[in-house]
Amino acid sequence: MEALSVDTIPVGREWRYEPKWDGFRAIALRDGGKVELQSKSGRSMSRYFPEVTEALAKLKAKKFVLDGEIVVPTDGIFSFDALLQRIHPAASRIQKLAGETPALLILFDLLVGGSGELLTGKPLDERRRALELFYEKYCRASSAIRLSPSSTRIDEAKTWLRRTGATLDGVIAKRRDFAYPGGDRSGMQKIKNLRSADCVVGGFRYNAGSSLVGSLLLGLYDRNGKLNHVGFTSTIKREEKPALTKKLKSLIGSPGFTGNAPGGPSRWATKRSGEWTPLKPRLVVEVCYDHFSGERFRHGTRLLRWRPDKAPKQCTMNQVRQKKAKLVELLD
Repeated sequence: MEALSVDTIPVGREWRYEPKWDGFRAIALRDGGKVELQSKSGRSMSRYFPEVTEALAKLKAKKFVLDGEIVVPTDGIFSFDALLQRIHPAASRIQKLAGETPALLILFDLLVGGSGELLTGKPLDERRRALELFYEKYCRASSAIRLSPSSTRIDEAKTWLRRTGATLDGVIAKRRDFAYPGGDRSGMQKIKNLRSADCVVGGFRYNAGSSLVGSLLLGLYDRNGKLNHVGFTSTIKREEKPALTKKLKSLIGSPGFTGNAPGGPSRWATKRSGEWTPLKPRLVVEVCYDHFSGERFRHGTRLLRWRPDKAPKQCTMNQVRQKKAKLVELLD
C-alpha cells in the first residue's frame, strides 16, 4: 500500500496517525517453515537481515503476513547509513553487522492473521486491533520485533512531526475505514517536515551536453575550517540558467572544496559524477532538505533563495547537526 505525499496533516475523526520510520519498508511472510522478507518491489531482503528472519521463524504463529519497517538502531537512534551497509554481497559481512548492529522490524499492519485469516478487506481500525492482539500473543518476547505507536489524536501526530529529521521521517495518516490496499491513495498520506540550511556554492556541474549550469554543489565548513561537499541542488529555473552560468564562470577557481570533495569513491558513482568545476567560496544559497546523515544531504536539495547577506564562513555544519533522541523509547 503506497502513501500519497501531502503538505499538512489531515484532521478529522476518520484519521489514524503513525510515525513514519526512517528505514526499509518490508512485508514479512510466513507459511509453515518458510519465512520471507520482501521489499515494496517484491524483492527478497531475507539474506540482508538474517536476525529478523530468524526472529520471525521463532514465532509460534505458523502463518501470517505483516507490514512494517526495518530499521537499525545505533546509540538509541535509527541510522539509515547503518541500514545501507547491510545491502552487501558478502554473507560474512552481513552476519558480522547483524551481530554488531542488529536490526528491528517495526510492525504497523497485519494482512494475514496468525490463524491464516485474510484481513486486507477489513478497515484499518479492525486490522490495528488484530495487530495489537497478534503482537501481544506472539511477538512481545522478541527483541527483534516491535509495535509501532498509533494514535487518533492530532496533537500526538504533530509531536511526532516536530521530531522529523533528528528521529523520524515524518508522519503517516491513514483513513480508519479504509481496506488494504484501498486503491485510493488518498486513504494513506505521508507528511514530511522539511528544513532549510545555508550552504556555500563550492562548485557546479554543467547539464549533460550543454554549456549551461545543471546543478550547484553545496558545501559546509567543519570545525577545522575545511569546506566539505555535502550535496547538490538542481532546482534551477531554465530561464535563469544563462545568467547564472555567466556569474558562476566569473568565480571559477581551485580548489572549490578544501575538505571532502565531489567525485570520491562511491558504489553509485558514475564517470560524470566526477566531472565538476570548482568555484571560489563567494556565493551562499538557502536550500530545503529532508535528511542530513553521513555528513551529507541524503537526497538532492531544493534551492529556496540566494543569500548575499550571509558570509560563507557562517555556513557551518552546526546548523544541520541533529539532537539525538532515544527513538527506541517510542516503541512498545
